[in-house]
Amino acid sequence: MKRIAILGSTGSIGTQALEVIEAHPENGVVELLTAHNNANLLIEQAIKFSPNSVVISNEDHYLKVKDSLAHLPIKVYAGADAIVQCVCSDEIDLVLTAQVGFSGLRPTIAAIQAGKTIALANKETLVVAGDYISSLCLKHNVKIIPVDSEHSAIFQCLVGEYSNPIEKIYLTASGGPFRGKTKSELALVTKAQALKHPNWTMGAKITIDSASLMNKALEIIEAKWLFGLEANQIDVIVHPQSIIHSIVQFNDGSMKAQMGLPDMKLPIHYAFTYPERISSSFPRFDFLKFPQLSFETPDKQTFRSLEMAYYCLQEGGNMACILNAANEVANAAFLNDKIKFLQIFDLVEGTLERATFIAKPTINNYYESDAEAREIANNLIK
Repeated sequence: MKRIAILGSTGSIGTQALEVIEAHPENGVVELLTAHNNANLLIEQAIKFSPNSVVISNEDHYLKVKDSLAHLPIKVYAGADAIVQCVCSDEIDLVLTAQVGFSGLRPTIAAIQAGKTIALANKETLVVAGDYISSLCLKHNVKIIPVDSEHSAIFQCLVGEYSNPIEKIYLTASGGPFRGKTKSELALVTKAQALKHPNWTMGAKITIDSASLMNKALEIIEAKWLFGLEANQIDVIVHPQSIIHSIVQFNDGSMKAQMGLPDMKLPIHYAFTYPERISSSFPRFDFLKFPQLSFETPDKQTFRSLEMAYYCLQEGGNMACILNAANEVANAAFLNDKIKFLQIFDLVEGTLERATFIAKPTINNYYESDAEAREIANNLIK
């Protein structure tokens, strides 16, 4: 039975991870739960799952969480530093990093340095500092098990194939709620429309990223570091049904695809039970309900985020870090009605053009680049 820390337990991935543990308690026990603002849900989760510790990173909520759990033998901490310290506990075997955005970097680094297995749902960690994280995993002999449905699919297809060269991988994308829309149509879309994903139920940030295909752009960069690929080995195809989660093509021309219903509980369950496949009670796929699976080429001219990802891979250095920071600002600005949908692309491109390029960044450079890019992006909004 694995002892599990869930960073970002009140978000979409975190809540689904707890549902997986609740449905199959024989596979894992919760040792640590963390949240940023959602104190009420964190308290509910702590009472239900009785972890050893909880951390509320927004210190304004500390007393509320502490007082609510005072009758239970649960340690309560507050602040980002506390998360970093708690993931290093000897009582933790596996860390699910499900925090949103750049905030997941520090605790993931700490968990790797402490030798914990990482179930990675925070793609931004590898986007921002992929070279550094990859080297750190090698140094500490740490395995990263991807939780993103696409990268989990690639990971599963590669089991037993590690010595066989990959020719190419295909990351599938649903196309989001605006698949097939023209630029003139996208100029008029609303936040409410962007938040209605056709296949997946996710948090607001990732749903907007999916609408702009920025989520797929980040996945391109993540795939490079997870699987040791070059940019020309990574392709994106639109697959509206979201049944084939991704595909590996080997150098003999044969291909493997991982399929299943669009349900994040499946890759979470796999990450928790790997290397075994343990029976689950999740719904099964029925071919007769999906008589046709279709594929399309993504519209890279309208959804410019994909080309930005390839540009960042080509340039290397801290460019992907700048891309991620600018996108987080643009995403939040759109959700707060400060910019229109198409301005997301303009804002990110403008930041990439203005931010300082560092060819061989240190870990401190990544933090500096993130701060600089956010400042530039915020100034572009004004």
